[in-house]
Amino acid sequence: MNMLYGTRRETYRQIFLDCWRRYREGLLLEGLEERIVSVILEHPEYQALLENDEKALTVEFFPQAGETNPFAHMSLHVALLELLASGDPPGILQEYRKLQARLDAHAADHVFLECLGEMLWQAQREGRAPHIQELLPCVRRLAGDRHGKNWEDVGDGA
Repeated sequence: MNMLYGTRRETYRQIFLDCWRRYREGLLLEGLEERIVSVILEHPEYQALLENDEKALTVEFFPQAGETNPFAHMSLHVALLELLASGDPPGILQEYRKLQARLDAHAADHVFLECLGEMLWQAQREGRAPHIQELLPCVRRLAGDRHGKNWEDVGDGA
């Protein structure tokens, strides 16, 4: 998503602000805007920030101090929605449904988000494009760890 709109942090954040403003004003949302707003609605803890444009565009978040960057977090949710909508990588919908059968939807999302974040971090660290094929093995590994068993032993459940 960042590549579509430029690399400047303010430009990227402005997309979230504009979508939230359009939603609050009752304006028509389309495609990606709808997905962004659906993620914002799932995160009421970030909505006050999105209603203060100046603060949202300038505030710094420090992971080393235990702070979560709401824009990065919500962006991972949006990326997951995009991957699910496209069905890429192959098998993502099945893995997602299988995990949702074990956890609530938001918790299932967070397993995927942890893997997406790791995948993006590795790509950035190595100066390459993300390898999407790394996503599902990571999800299976994490899901198995959280269930105390091998993911393949968990079964379909759906």
